[in-house]
Amino acid sequence: MTTATVPNVAEAIETVESHLHPTPSWSIADHPMPTGREEIWRFTPVKRFRKLLDETATGATPNWAEALPEGVTVRQLSVDEARELSVEAPVDRIAALAHDLSGGAQLIEVPDDFVAHEPITLTLEADGGNLYGHTIIRIGRHAQLTLVIVHRGTASYAEKTDIRVGDGAQLNLVTLQDWEADAVHGGQRSLSIGRDAQVKAITASMGGVIRLQENARYEGPGGDLHAYGLYFVDGGQHVQHRLFVDHNQPNTASNVDYRGALQGEGAHSVWIGDVLIRKVALGIETYEANKNLVLTDGCQADSVPNLEIETGEIVGAGHSSTTGRFDDTQLFYLMSRGVPEEEARRLIVHGFFNDIIRRIGVDSIEEKLLAQVERELELVHGTTRTAVEA
Repeated sequence: MTTATVPNVAEAIETVESHLHPTPSWSIADHPMPTGREEIWRFTPVKRFRKLLDETATGATPNWAEALPEGVTVRQLSVDEARELSVEAPVDRIAALAHDLSGGAQLIEVPDDFVAHEPITLTLEADGGNLYGHTIIRIGRHAQLTLVIVHRGTASYAEKTDIRVGDGAQLNLVTLQDWEADAVHGGQRSLSIGRDAQVKAITASMGGVIRLQENARYEGPGGDLHAYGLYFVDGGQHVQHRLFVDHNQPNTASNVDYRGALQGEGAHSVWIGDVLIRKVALGIETYEANKNLVLTDGCQADSVPNLEIETGEIVGAGHSSTTGRFDDTQLFYLMSRGVPEEEARRLIVHGFFNDIIRRIGVDSIEEKLLAQVERELELVHGTTRTAVEA
């Protein structure tokens, strides 16, 4: 019997209500067309996501390029099987349509005790149109691997992804949204962390119009989540990351750190970080942070951290959010030691992002993100200097 099935504990879980995390449902009718006034949609430019919200739209399922190592399998699931194996039902209309219009799901299974010595990469190379995809990934008990999911090209893509991490497993999950500027990507990613499992999840968004709901919950005590994020938002672009960490088991931990840079007129980022500490979540520890670096005028960064605490018997809980220009103290320190202002600004921006980039552990992704940092600096300062030259 788990804590979630003990009658009085289950009752406590069921009584949690909050406007911050809507009730999951597979029914499209339970996710009506948003107007932009709803709490979960009030930061979203609904018109820009209209294609992903239209239940009469038609499209295709994504065609993934994958090179799976021996032992890792993939197969198609029916709608009913997909619902049974998912972590949770959709929490918004985009995810509900992603499931409903995909006609089932793709299941990728990693066996127990599997150890991958090289990253496993799934790549979606889109060339236009509407795409609806539901992917379920099951990581076996005590498996160890790095999983990289890359999105490239252009499309209107509605996503639902469910990842179940088995007891004692170690997962390094890297997702990259490397879209063309006209791409629109929305959806829901749900993560279930097994007993004593360790998950490092890194999300990087660097193109297109994006709205992602990223949820995590625990299936047993001892689960450990480190969730990092990077986003680069240029003029006219909208990038929204919405996180919900549900501490529904005791002695679990989460550490969330998302950082973004904005430049150009109309650049808009949204970060919503919600952590729920349930009554049963004794001895947990959590911290979430969001930092935004505004590189030019005309940008908007909305950052909303939330903590919902139903027990005080925890190790610790906290959050922070900062949005601003360059750190004047750091800038003064470097310039007072003879570093030219432009170079000082460059060093500060690299330092801002490198603390997360160095954690990825995939050389090609790290190099791509470092190049993106240089591109942002180039757009702001007109410099063509590269990281290698530096």
